Amino acid sequence: MADLDRRYAQGTTVGRTEAGVVDEGLRAYMLRVYNYMASGVAITGVVAYLIYAMAVEQTAAGLQLTAFGQFMFASAFKWVVIFAPLAMVFYLSARISSMSLGAAQIAFWVFAALMGASISSIFLVYAGESIARVFFITAASFGALSLWGYTTKKDLSGWGSFLFMGLIGVIIAMLVNLFIASSALQFAISVIGVLVFAGLTAYDTQQIKEMYYVGDDGTIAGRKAVMGALRLYLDFINMFLLLLSLFGNNR
Repeated sequence: MADLDRRYAQGTTVGRTEAGVVDEGLRAYMLRVYNYMASGVAITGVVAYLIYAMAVEQTAAGLQLTAFGQFMFASAFKWVVIFAPLAMVFYLSARISSMSLGAAQIAFWVFAALMGASISSIFLVYAGESIARVFFITAASFGALSLWGYTTKKDLSGWGSFLFMGLIGVIIAMLVNLFIASSALQFAISVIGVLVFAGLTAYDTQQIKEMYYVGDDGTIAGRKAVMGALRLYLDFINMFLLLLSLFGNNR
C-alpha cells in the first residue's frame, strides 16, 4: 500500500512537472509570436512614414507631391505597391514550411516593409493625430480580443468557416471598390470588416495557441511563431485601416 502511494505521488509530481514545462514553453512561444508581430507593425509604421516624408514637400501653396511621390502615388506603379503585400502573403504562406527560420523571419519583415509602402498614403489622407488616436484604439481593442482568445475555455473553431467567408467577401468588395470608389460601399466594408477582423483576432489567437507542441524543435517552433505573427499582424493592420476609414479625420 505504501509502495502504491509512493508511485501515485511520483506520477502526480511528474504530471505537474510536465504541465509546468508546457505552460512555460507555451508562454515563451506566444511571447515570441507577439514580439514578431510587434516588430512587423513597427517596421510597417516606419516605412510608411519615411515614404510619406519623401513623397511630399512643403510649398507656399501647401503640401505638394515630389517626383518620388508622383511615382509612388500617381503613376501606374501604385498598383504594384498596392498588390505587392498580397503576393508576398501568398508566397510566405506557401513556402514557409520549407524555409529556414532565418529566411522566414526575413520574408516576414520584407512583407511588413511592403505593407508599409502600400499604406503610406494614409498620411496624405488623414491627419497625423487622427492616425495616432485610431492606432491606440486598435491596439487596445486588439489586445483585449487576443487576450480573450488566449484565455477563454470556449472552443472557437466553429467560427472559422463563417469568418473565412466574411473575409473573402470583404476582400472582393475592397477590390471592387478600388475601381468604383463608392462611399456607401466603403462604409459597409469598414463596418463588416471590423467585425470580421475582431472575430479573427480571437479565433487566430486560440488557433496559434493550439499549434504549440512541446516536442517541436527550434526551427519548427520558430516557423510556427512567424506564421502566427503573420496572422495576428494581418488582423491588426486590417482592423486599424478599417477603423481609420470610419473614425479618421481627413486633412
